Amino acid sequence: MSGFVSFVSAGPGDPELLTLKAAARLRAADVVLYDDFASGAILDYARAGANLVAVGKRVGRPSAKQEHVNRLLIDYAAAGARVVHLKSGDAGIFGRLEEEIEALQTAGIDYEIIPGVTSACVAAARGIPLTRRHTSRRVQFVTGPDVTGRLPANLNWAALADPESTTVVYMGKRTFPALAAKLIEHGMAPDTPALFAESLGRAQERIVRTTIAKLAEQLAQASAATAAVILFGALAGETL
Repeated sequence: MSGFVSFVSAGPGDPELLTLKAAARLRAADVVLYDDFASGAILDYARAGANLVAVGKRVGRPSAKQEHVNRLLIDYAAAGARVVHLKSGDAGIFGRLEEEIEALQTAGIDYEIIPGVTSACVAAARGIPLTRRHTSRRVQFVTGPDVTGRLPANLNWAALADPESTTVVYMGKRTFPALAAKLIEHGMAPDTPALFAESLGRAQERIVRTTIAKLAEQLAQASAATAAVILFGALAGETL
């Protein structure tokens, strides 16, 4: 008997930001595979007796290989289990979702994707809009590192340095100093506002409003152990 896989978006860590559908799938699951940033109080929604399996990936730390995660999804579902892969943020944004979907499709396993609140929206909700008519009509999401952990070499610098857009950088603590240098090289003002949001939705949450140049200096000395998102552009310096 074949089971079923639900890719459930956990948001940034605050259980109150789970959708009703996400909570329902957790309550019904036989097995919950969970990422590092999709744990804590959110796992309290899993039913008693469910098998909870940590499969998180962290830069610079021992992590589950993607092939291993794919194999677990297939094996549990093939045994008839209702499987949830609880992914931090929104499952479809920089979460390697496509690799897991391809593995399930090859194995003939049915699945669904339950969207959630991405950290960009949570960071913005701390006091700024992501868009504004006439002046900030585009939002762009980029990943800080490539597969090697370095700043991607093929970024669209003209788009990223556009002062009339809001840019969100995921997983960018290590690479933002290099990113900021490139932005300034391509014409972005060093005093362009930046918002740094760390450990969103958790007790240790930290929000810093600064500029791209100052943030680059700060992050050059910082640890990358905690999850953070960076927003920059004209709106990043405002509060509602």
